[in-house]
Amino acid sequence: MTFLRETGLIFWSQLRVQLRNPAWVFIGLSQPVLYLVLFGPLVKAIAPSLGGGADPWKVLTPALVIQVGLFGSMFAGFGMVGELRAGVIERQRVTPARRGALLLGRVLKDMVVLIVQALVLVAVAVIAFSLRPNVFGLLASVLLISVMAAGLASGSYALALWARAEDVLASILNTVAVPLMLLSGILLPMSLGPTWLRVVSDANPFKHTVEAARALFRGDFTASEVYLGTGLTAVVAVVLIVIGARSFARENA
Repeated sequence: MTFLRETGLIFWSQLRVQLRNPAWVFIGLSQPVLYLVLFGPLVKAIAPSLGGGADPWKVLTPALVIQVGLFGSMFAGFGMVGELRAGVIERQRVTPARRGALLLGRVLKDMVVLIVQALVLVAVAVIAFSLRPNVFGLLASVLLISVMAAGLASGSYALALWARAEDVLASILNTVAVPLMLLSGILLPMSLGPTWLRVVSDANPFKHTVEAARALFRGDFTASEVYLGTGLTAVVAVVLIVIGARSFARENA
């Protein structure tokens, strides 16, 4: 119970900071909404090549939700660098709070922000482009993306504790994030690419997360993509959370 209380205190503390400037939540949505508005018609134009009866908005929208989670969570460490510079982490390390709670509270805040952003983006697609996702599939995909975000945010915090500088963190994250996005099939399914590109993209676990989210949006709960994507996402998240927890433990030892 004490651990849960400590986690809750950190969560509310982090959330209050976010609520003081909620504009950043919507700024993080600006790029995916632009993709939806400006790139969506192009996806609609090539819909026949995506397979018979493919709904272009069910192809693009879940992928853009993952894009929000991918970039938002991977760059969460920038806030940690600011806290290190302001001495927030130093003050927290002298408290009796468990080190895992210091990490989990922050990660839960990132998950809540992502869920809000995901629902707003889907609402835009529903209102403006007549997207009609499977309701249970939508909820399952948001849960899946939240798990992905928890792992990425944990890894980002661990990297921030190591880098301790925005320029170093930005260089590493940009080097990693762009290939991950391009090879995940967020903009277009990788099935449209040449064989060598499909083979390379198969090594990217987030490609399988994207495919799982698309299948869930369609309501195809028994598709192999759902099982593979969910399993790989969970494994990657657990590994990154363990790395983040150990980094916090070493930092605050």
